[in-house]
Amino acid sequence: SLMNSTLPLLPLRTGALLPSTTLSLAVGRARSVALTRTLRNGDVIVTFPQKQARKESPDRDDLFDVGTFAIVRQVVRRGQDEYQLTLEGLGRASLIKVDDTSQPYLMAEVSRIEDIDGATEEAIGLGRALRAQIAEMVADGGGAVSQLDASDDEPGKVADQVASHLGLPTDAEVQVLAQANVPERVRLVARLLGEVRTKAEVRTRIDQEVRKEVGKTQREHVLREQMRAIKRELGDDDDDLRALKDRLDAANLPEEARKVADKTLDRLERQGQSAESHVLRNHLELIADMPWTKSAEGAVDIDAISDKLDRDHFGLTDVKKRILEHMAVLRLAGQKRGTILCLVGPPGVGKTSLGQSIADATGRPLVRVSLGGVRDEAEIRGHRRTYVGALPGRIVAAMRKAAVKNPVVLLDEVDKLSSTWGSPEAALLEVLDPEQNKSFVDHYLEIPFDLSEVFFICTANTLETLSPPLRDRLEIVEISGYTPDEKSHILFSHLLPKQIRLHGLTEKDLAIEKAAATQLITDYTREAGVRQLEREVSRICRAVALQVAKRKKDDVVHEPVVIDEAAVDKHLGKPKFQSELAERTAFAGVATGLAWTPFGGDILFIETSKMPGKGRIEITGQLGDVMKESARAALTFVRSNGEALGIPPFELENQDIHIHVPAGAVPKDGPSAGVTIFTALASLLSGRRVRKDTAMTGECTLRGRVLPVGGIKAKVLAAHRAGITRVILPRKCERDLDTLPESVKKELTFFLVDDMSEVLTAALESPDGDKDLGVSGPDGSGSHQPEGKRPNVNPGNPALTP
Repeated sequence: SLMNSTLPLLPLRTGALLPSTTLSLAVGRARSVALTRTLRNGDVIVTFPQKQARKESPDRDDLFDVGTFAIVRQVVRRGQDEYQLTLEGLGRASLIKVDDTSQPYLMAEVSRIEDIDGATEEAIGLGRALRAQIAEMVADGGGAVSQLDASDDEPGKVADQVASHLGLPTDAEVQVLAQANVPERVRLVARLLGEVRTKAEVRTRIDQEVRKEVGKTQREHVLREQMRAIKRELGDDDDDLRALKDRLDAANLPEEARKVADKTLDRLERQGQSAESHVLRNHLELIADMPWTKSAEGAVDIDAISDKLDRDHFGLTDVKKRILEHMAVLRLAGQKRGTILCLVGPPGVGKTSLGQSIADATGRPLVRVSLGGVRDEAEIRGHRRTYVGALPGRIVAAMRKAAVKNPVVLLDEVDKLSSTWGSPEAALLEVLDPEQNKSFVDHYLEIPFDLSEVFFICTANTLETLSPPLRDRLEIVEISGYTPDEKSHILFSHLLPKQIRLHGLTEKDLAIEKAAATQLITDYTREAGVRQLEREVSRICRAVALQVAKRKKDDVVHEPVVIDEAAVDKHLGKPKFQSELAERTAFAGVATGLAWTPFGGDILFIETSKMPGKGRIEITGQLGDVMKESARAALTFVRSNGEALGIPPFELENQDIHIHVPAGAVPKDGPSAGVTIFTALASLLSGRRVRKDTAMTGECTLRGRVLPVGGIKAKVLAAHRAGITRVILPRKCERDLDTLPESVKKELTFFLVDDMSEVLTAALESPDGDKDLGVSGPDGSGSHQPEGKRPNVNPGNPALTP
């Protein structure tokens, strides 16, 4: 037993071979392969476990002191230098010496270790207990230790076989191998088995619990934690969130906004990456972007603002005065109350560009909010954040873009709002009320925002379509059209330089004569604004650009292209507008009226005709109810005053009368054609023509009283454009004449009238062609009786309002 023997040694990388167990292992290291090549079935070798698995060629110090005698059961060649070796453990061996020189493989001098107390009662009892433990474990379905071929009276063998099946780490297996005392060995294995069982039970229990718990969210959470860890490793921890926090700190939020922001931040941090996190983040970004405290601090220099407005826009004195007043109040009072101007006027008179000028002059950013066609209340107030694709409303978006709390916000085309979902117009009521808008709540932002310092400018072509509450909130500044003189000035100082620049020309290439400019204004455009004029100028510039481009080849200095009246004809074709006045009013029964349209004033002809019949009346020309009633009233007036007007009574009984207003495709309505229809009928039935240089407006009563109407400035400018020199107006409209430019007043003669007799005196030629003779008034048929207080009638209809 104490005899030493020298045997070939096979070092084991991992684990140990225990006696009376079998081990199958792959052999690949050079020395081991050299040894394996010499082995036959039944050969005996000795195996020792390595202390470190990584060691390629171990020597004495790298091996444990205890090992196993092994008998070779099978050698299978797997490849060039690889074998599969099956060994069976025989008994324990103790290592004395290793020889690595005499053979290509290791040789070891070993002694045999005998079992101690292998057959005592204690050992056998312990062995039985161990077997019982194994049986129990197998019954629970927990473990691979099923078949043991050791009998009860070999407890040492039982312990070794059990230990080999437990999948123990090398250290523990070596502990079992080193224990020669059988009872101790059995106890050790029982303890190791207990540990393995407990671990297995705990793992099973945890697995079950986790399976129960880990639904989708837990799995996501685990993944998210891993993702965070990965991010941390990569060094891109959530910078966005940190940056967002910094922005919120810098935004100087009011208390309420701060609370909401903090709450949202908390939720965002808990959410991680989810669908809702985007919504939360967008909300926080909006809160951070809003100008809660930032203001545009421009020193208010009234003169500088005045100069800037004059430079950018010619005329428009009312508007400029109103803006300067506002700035003066701002400077003196220091309170930053916003203002709400509404610029109303025809297209092309510079409403939108005025907004830009105001912003430039006051040193504030301009944000334009186009309301044309907005039909959803949510576009102004925002959507609730619960909706997919929710957005803040246009007002909040404008403030975010402006980045200061006192910008100039231009609400363009307020009259073009349409309604389908709720009323966008009603949503504007809160925005445009200086009393309410200091805590404007957008559905998306959900925090009150102060709009009270914003300078709101609304633009509209007509106020007809605005609801009364909205109109009430606006400070209305009417911009009527320009006179030819003003247009000429605008042409030379604004439109021409701009178009020359846009067409790549220089001032040296093109000059327009004064007469040609006048021709452009009167014969090629008939509008209140200057858009069409700008188009015509652009056409001329294109023609000139072509000439200039052609001649650039030879570098001789050229004279500028001078545009005179002939050149205008050549480039723009024949004039588009001729005066129709003379031929239209060459017959009795045709009168020239004045109409107001959203595009500026216009002139309107009213034609009447008579034919044999029974005294009926026919009215055509797409007239509204109000105008039709005016026509009936006019007929009644003419019949009741027939004698005074010099109309034979039988004339009326045997005649049918037809009243027609040309431009049949255009709907026309409103009371202010009354005077014109009365005059046309009086002219028709008395046979006296209406003077062709005269136009008129006003409403008329059955008794012949003339009542005031609105839109006087636009109408008078239209008359002036059309080449009329005499205008008949109701006396009550006298105050409207103050708003007219001096140049227009100089060229027109105004007749202010109270009664139809005065109208006819001023409008009709005398029967024998002497224009200055009038007719005597109605013969006391009650036409001068007072009629109580009459309202100042302002026509309230869209389209063409005479």
